[in-house]
Amino acid sequence: MSLRSLMLGTAMATAAILPLAGGADAKAYKVGLVVSLSGPTASLGQQIERGAKLYQSLHKNDLGDDTVELIVRDDTGPAPDVAKRLAQELVVRDKVDVLAGIIFTPNANAIAPIATQAKVPFVIMNAASWATTKASPYIVRVSQTLPQITVPLAQWAAKQPDIKSVYTLVSDYAPGIEAEEAFASGLKEAGKTVTASVRVPVQSPDFVPFLQKVKDAKPDALYVFLPGGTQSTALMKAYQSLGLKEAGVRLIGSGEVAVEDELPNMGDAALGVVTGFHYSTSHDSKLNADFVKAWQAAYGADSVPTFMGVGGYDGMAAIHGAIKALKGKFTGEAAVEAMRHWSAESPRGPIAIDPDTRDIVQNIYIRRVEKVDGALRNVEFETFAAVKDPGKAAK
Repeated sequence: MSLRSLMLGTAMATAAILPLAGGADAKAYKVGLVVSLSGPTASLGQQIERGAKLYQSLHKNDLGDDTVELIVRDDTGPAPDVAKRLAQELVVRDKVDVLAGIIFTPNANAIAPIATQAKVPFVIMNAASWATTKASPYIVRVSQTLPQITVPLAQWAAKQPDIKSVYTLVSDYAPGIEAEEAFASGLKEAGKTVTASVRVPVQSPDFVPFLQKVKDAKPDALYVFLPGGTQSTALMKAYQSLGLKEAGVRLIGSGEVAVEDELPNMGDAALGVVTGFHYSTSHDSKLNADFVKAWQAAYGADSVPTFMGVGGYDGMAAIHGAIKALKGKFTGEAAVEAMRHWSAESPRGPIAIDPDTRDIVQNIYIRRVEKVDGALRNVEFETFAAVKDPGKAAK
């Protein structure tokens, strides 16, 4: 064998065992996604998971040689002990770089100390209690807060000449109580008051006796906050069966009351319901149209993204943004700092993280359920632009 052949053979053998050029510094990041995938709220967790996975599939090449792995865990619903255990396992055993997800505020609050102790960023994709970001300096929220949604809706309601008396009905846990207080505060600023309030169980409430009390009280409007999902349909059916609309009681609420994936199950009972929210499947933008198209291509023509799906999608966008900004120098502190200054154009509209509070800044839309091309849609008709969480401003 010639010397040249020997050298060529050696070079080829060496190349076969060396990493490819450009791959030597590639990093593999892990995101622990904790959501509710079983029980009555399973559809909510499925939306977040699908949104996160859709972003991953559409943007898998954005990080060059770096990769992001989603490790999904089911917290089963409002179960703080389960959520805490899962987060501990993800941090200690799976060694995740980021914690994310969470439907329910109690679960988020249970995880917060783990994020702090481990110095792991915790990206909240739903849990909406205003104070949750204060529970850990490692929390960044890309979803919403209850005051952020509810105060603009109250301000809108206060301007309606046919709404003089309002009854409130909310789920009996921190976000529901905050929604109740924020709505009352928004009305009070306009010189109006809530005439009566009621709180219902968080899980599997029977709405009929509560709504009968509302009907007997004869308010002009009923404001409602619920976690969403099938509860919203149950409320709408009870509202219809008891004849509250015919009795002149207008139904208004946070967007969960008329969440898109439940509208077909609600039927025409939902027509005319007005809600305040940060996302509608019908939001009029090219980016949202492309998002909905990609969603249905991935999950079926009958599947529609809701605010939960957008929360999962934008949460992964924020995580990817931090990875890109840090260029391989990823630590918990650095990632949080990068996300504090993150902004993007979302399917919901322009969004940004408030660097002072680590909370989302976004448009809040007032929408009405209408029939468009034979299907029920949340049609936006008024916008409160770039709303910061008023809950923190008031504290």
